[in-house]
Amino acid sequence: MNKTNASILVIDDQEDILFASKLLLKKYFESIYTINNPANMIDILKENSINVVLLDMNYRIGFEDGKEGLRLLKEIKTISPTTVVILMTSFGKIETAVKGLKSGAFDYILKPWTNEELLDIVKQAVHKSRKGIKKTNSKKNTTDYFLSNSEVMKKAYSLADKVAKTDANVLILGENGTGKYVLSHYIHCQSERGNNPFIHVDLGSLNSNIFESELFGYAKGAFTDAKSDTAGRFEMAQTGTIFLDEIGNVPLHLQAKLLQVIQTKTVTRLGESTARPLNVRIITATNLELQQEVEEKNFREDLYYRINTMEITLPPLREREEDKIPLAHYLLNKMLTKYNKDALTFDEKALDQIKIHAWKGNIREMENRIERAVIICENNLINSSDLDLEKITKIENTDIQLSAVEKTAIEKILAKNNNNILKTAEELGLSRAALYRRFEKYNISTK
Repeated sequence: MNKTNASILVIDDQEDILFASKLLLKKYFESIYTINNPANMIDILKENSINVVLLDMNYRIGFEDGKEGLRLLKEIKTISPTTVVILMTSFGKIETAVKGLKSGAFDYILKPWTNEELLDIVKQAVHKSRKGIKKTNSKKNTTDYFLSNSEVMKKAYSLADKVAKTDANVLILGENGTGKYVLSHYIHCQSERGNNPFIHVDLGSLNSNIFESELFGYAKGAFTDAKSDTAGRFEMAQTGTIFLDEIGNVPLHLQAKLLQVIQTKTVTRLGESTARPLNVRIITATNLELQQEVEEKNFREDLYYRINTMEITLPPLREREEDKIPLAHYLLNKMLTKYNKDALTFDEKALDQIKIHAWKGNIREMENRIERAVIICENNLINSSDLDLEKITKIENTDIQLSAVEKTAIEKILAKNNNNILKTAEELGLSRAALYRRFEKYNISTK
């Protein structure tokens, strides 16, 4: 039997799964790699041309939500875009696997699988991987970033081009969904580190109990489930870039530990005493007003200045009117490619709704609405009902009315307390930081 020239990587913490899959797949494919610790996948992906990864969704005892699998999926797609990922999950976790499909996985397979099922899905994935490699090779010098018409966005990307040539730390500010991840990846790709790892860490979703082990790694035996020496995210990003998203959500006691790593350019794994040198570019992002958080003593001033060599602010979509329609067409083309659909376009009413909609969720919301429309559209024209914006607009109009009531209430209580911020916050049941955010939101003067 002639074997197909393809490389398959199987990642699972169950040795019987690794053994059974290798025994089957090595009959049909040239190279089969198996690992029981996902921390080791970076080296394999960097050193080998992997066509397909079979990826389990859960690795730590007591954590069965699939979040680790989704995070690993994103890292694989970042490090090796042409590698096709198949998720392995149990029957009761199909919903998580579907989230994985939306995040770029090719397909999923249920455990326990039959040999025929596994072989069939891997063959399909290898075929897709080869098509992706051909497409990538034919477009090596092209980029896939939306070219904005907005002057403020042009300025942001001009700054990004300048800072990309250096190793300076970058802080990206902006509301949720404004494209902070995209800009961080752009900076990485334009830098000399562009061919090296880009590791994205959502700090907002990291439980404080696992913060250090996830970021800094751990030695075997450091805690109950530490079965082997494991590199953290910083070490995974070695020679490349680490993107620390939602850094404003890190608790104060952990900010000090993060600061030490950034200052010393070393990392010490839990359970070890020897510091390991780091060669990593650091990009951070937050949707908070970080300067205000510093003033409110919620964020360390020394950490703020360490991460803020260059600050780039991304504006919300509502301040980029000239971008709404071109961006909608860009996202539509992206979804047509993703779902392998024939040409679709927007009808006039849909375009009008795109123009007037507030887009509180920014680019992310627009992408979500357009993806939905592409899936359910029954002809070659996307209409307003496909976008389903009318219902959202009604909700937003209600929100506007409620906001007007809230603004009036704040102004009255502020006047009653003679502009005393602390008393006003206490009476409203808000923190000072939350009250300041409302002052900014409603343009309320405290003078």
